[in-house]
Amino acid sequence: MPTSDVITSADLDELRRSALGAANPLGIAADLAEAVEQGRLADPDEAGDALTLAAEIAEVRAKLDAALRYAERAVAAYPDPNDARAGFARALRARLLFRTGDRADEAMAELTALRPLLTEQPEAAAYLSASLDAGGRTAIAEEWLSGAVDSLLGERASATGDPATGTTTAAEPTVEAGTPEAPGLLFFLLQQRHRVRRNLNLPHDRNDDLADRLETQLVRRAEERQADESALLFWPRAEFDRLVSDLPALTETYGADWDAHRARVERELVRLADTGRSGLTVPAGSVDGLTGYAGRRGGDPTDPEIRAGYAREVATRPDASISWPPERNDACWCGSGTKYKKCCLPRSRS
Repeated sequence: MPTSDVITSADLDELRRSALGAANPLGIAADLAEAVEQGRLADPDEAGDALTLAAEIAEVRAKLDAALRYAERAVAAYPDPNDARAGFARALRARLLFRTGDRADEAMAELTALRPLLTEQPEAAAYLSASLDAGGRTAIAEEWLSGAVDSLLGERASATGDPATGTTTAAEPTVEAGTPEAPGLLFFLLQQRHRVRRNLNLPHDRNDDLADRLETQLVRRAEERQADESALLFWPRAEFDRLVSDLPALTETYGADWDAHRARVERELVRLADTGRSGLTVPAGSVDGLTGYAGRRGGDPTDPEIRAGYAREVATRPDASISWPPERNDACWCGSGTKYKKCCLPRSRS
């Protein structure tokens, strides 16, 4: 990276992904530090981010003294010590203090000061436990994470308890969309606690079971969202005929013929409406659009993730989406020219 370059937010994002695979990652770390000194950041408020990245690169390359210098500068660069990014930089500095070997007490003092963030910031569970692991304090990480979990579960119980009887039995948290655990603070605490307890070979307890159940819910919700997005992709008649010709394997997903396809889409729309969704639209796809999207991502148009991604892309273009439902006596959304009540409306019952 030339030293005269201005470093933008996009550059920092790209370097997070690619710096360690570059020919000279330590040179990149040094240039990031110089860019901060020379005022070459497009956004001066990202000085802490640039220095934290430099510290991470140097740590991975085992240049711990340089990493610690970068981390200390990163901590000083954040004007707000309560900023989540500042918390990460402080925990990274503590981890480096452990790893350099002679400032463990200082490291523990820093992490102890950050401990309240466990019940405030979702990211804190990962970076605090990682720093404690680096210092051989994994048992302390388990203690802190367990305490934070108990605190949040106790707050949930109090919030849903019955003041008249004093009972405080809370419903089990979920990762359903719209809740604080979608996924949220409690989920990440449970996840990290579960990891730490496995590393300590501790027996499975009820909160480990809860972590497993929430993880299963999260995976299921992701699969359902992907299925919804793919199922809602609508192929107009001419495009469907071409789809069957060019990508016959997709008839299992979209329907053996156009009538079956329209029925599937209509049933999915009705199902979503029954869950309370409103303002539904139907993204209309094209074979060229799908194959082009797959080509840009180096994927196969029959891959479920590619199809779901293409459906999301089409859904963001108003000109490619069809409002649903039409009035009973209006033309059907599928483009057949027939009234909705005589075309796709009855298909939802088929």
